[in-house]
Amino acid sequence: MNLIEAVRTIPDYPKPGIQFRDITTLLGNAQAFRRSVDELVQPWAGAKIDKVAGIEARGFILGGAVAHQLSAGFVPIRKKGKLPHETVSIAYSLEYGLDEMEMHRDAVHAGEKVILVDDLIATGGTAEGAVKLLQDIGADVVAACFIIDLPDLGGAKKVEALGVPVRTLIEFEGE
Repeated sequence: MNLIEAVRTIPDYPKPGIQFRDITTLLGNAQAFRRSVDELVQPWAGAKIDKVAGIEARGFILGGAVAHQLSAGFVPIRKKGKLPHETVSIAYSLEYGLDEMEMHRDAVHAGEKVILVDDLIATGGTAEGAVKLLQDIGADVVAACFIIDLPDLGGAKKVEALGVPVRTLIEFEGE
């Protein structure tokens, strides 16, 4: 199963000139989904990972599966205003401005080993914000994992600059 072939590309979405990389086709293909999760987990199989943090929304799907495979807890990182208990939040940069994400204050404890998971890393603003949010509450972010990297946009380098290794499974050149 070639993972690149399992990803649907939608031209000119959400605006002209953008090639949207849609992983819903990969998720709907049992073999591709299983392979993706297995490959994301592989470097940490047998390691003591306390939590897997997933970024809303596709990171929930992947992160939950990764957490299950690692026998780790799962932590949702959500857009501001979506969590019901006491939260910590961070503002982060998007291509078009700023946004905020948050997580429950008690979801991760200082020193816990955490893997961050999402579907794709592009400019890296969201992933960088999530790593900083986790690090600010004392988590040891051991890696950030994505199915897709858009290396021309430089997001992986931003996360690596925070001292967090990045694992990706496939790359698409351009935007």
